Amino acid sequence: MFIKKLDEAKPLVTFSDLFLLPGKTDVDPDFVDLRTKITRKITLNSPFVASPMDTVTGADMAIAMARQGGIGILHRNCSIEQEVKMAQKVKRAESFVMKDVITISPDITIGEAKQLMRENNISGLPVVGNESSVIGILTKRDVRFADNDSLVSDMMTAKVVSARSDLSLEDAKKLLHKHRIEKLVVVDDDDHLEGLVTVKDIERRGKYPLSTRDDEGSLSLGAAIGPFDESRALALDPYVDVFVIDLAHGHNMNAVKSAARIAKKVSAEIIYGNLGSDHAVADIVSVMEDVAGLRVGIGSGAICSTSVVTKASAPTLFSTIQVASGVKELGLDIPVISDGGIKNPGDAALCFAAGASAVMMGSMFAGCRESPGKLLAIEGKMMKSYRGMGSRGAKAVRYALDRYSKPAKGIPEGVEGFVPFRGTVADVVDEFAGGLRAAFGYAGAAAINDMWIKAQFGKISSQGIRETTPHDILISPSPNDKYS
Repeated sequence: MFIKKLDEAKPLVTFSDLFLLPGKTDVDPDFVDLRTKITRKITLNSPFVASPMDTVTGADMAIAMARQGGIGILHRNCSIEQEVKMAQKVKRAESFVMKDVITISPDITIGEAKQLMRENNISGLPVVGNESSVIGILTKRDVRFADNDSLVSDMMTAKVVSARSDLSLEDAKKLLHKHRIEKLVVVDDDDHLEGLVTVKDIERRGKYPLSTRDDEGSLSLGAAIGPFDESRALALDPYVDVFVIDLAHGHNMNAVKSAARIAKKVSAEIIYGNLGSDHAVADIVSVMEDVAGLRVGIGSGAICSTSVVTKASAPTLFSTIQVASGVKELGLDIPVISDGGIKNPGDAALCFAAGASAVMMGSMFAGCRESPGKLLAIEGKMMKSYRGMGSRGAKAVRYALDRYSKPAKGIPEGVEGFVPFRGTVADVVDEFAGGLRAAFGYAGAAAINDMWIKAQFGKISSQGIRETTPHDILISPSPNDKYS
């Protein structure tokens, strides 16, 4: 019995074990198409996903990721109300017609209106009267020198330029220009508020042409939920495009059944994980028919100690090969998202060669300006704080939110530390996209699904790795060498 176990042991290939073999190519890296799907409905222009960790993805990271053509998954290490507020901030960041509009009544004070503007980082508030009809608009220009005790009704602009919700982008531009205004109120036939169009949102659409957007023109985003957290899912559902079931070991049938029940009650798609084997796919889809994506990789993250603490591991590259194979064998079209331990564009390229549709990264994005982690100077180097969601610190936050909760696992499966400051999300996405295009060019692949077919692996020994990296030279320090 035990000898058989040894004989049947699978080789757990990691990023250090395989390389891409250069192949016949006529592909110019500049023309490689990195568009991909992470669910049946959501298409990304950049195949990058920011991990749902509390030192990686808050509202600012989700906004930045969507603007660069990827997507961010909001972390859940906070109250339901806080996660909803983050989601609302992302959806309000830019859109053609903003639907979730903050309004005020005419009988509150200017001081109260200013406070609302500061808290929500907005510069204009529609004023609604009885039966939600729009009777005015209050902007920063109206309140700039106004007494805080004055009433909104005395300071608002009563003559409101409005339009119907079926107006086109060009029509909106013409109205804004004609009346020299920065905000256009959208109303129905009874003058009830339906939304708001702003000059800033229109300008941003031109500034970020590759943005990932929903059907209404707002930035797309995802949110992490627990497999049993139906109340969180229902609260977030009006604001998010996809849920990511946030579970270290996704091949847990109790969790799968619960997630399937949640899927029936929400409109957002669901990505399930994390998985690490081919046979997990059949078990998941047999219960969860509507699963829109599979997140794979167990124990490979830079701050994950699961492999050490429990000796249980399904490294990201191994998991990708396994799950992508399981999906294909069943004849399914479910995107696979590789998650954990990706240190450079080469690691990401291996994931795509193994069947991934997208890569989820934590440490790479934790080092960005837009991440929630603190920026610190340590020994003359700029660093940002980063921790695993199974670390003591992250668990302490969850316990503080619900002191009566009983942790599923008493032992930490993550560590806390710091990662180098990497600049902006745009910097990291540009660098990874450039590296991927070069790797695709070597493999002769013009797109991600082309990479699945054409890319070939080469195995390498631990001694051979040294030969394939810069060696036998004292390398000059370079600010651009981010992966050494």
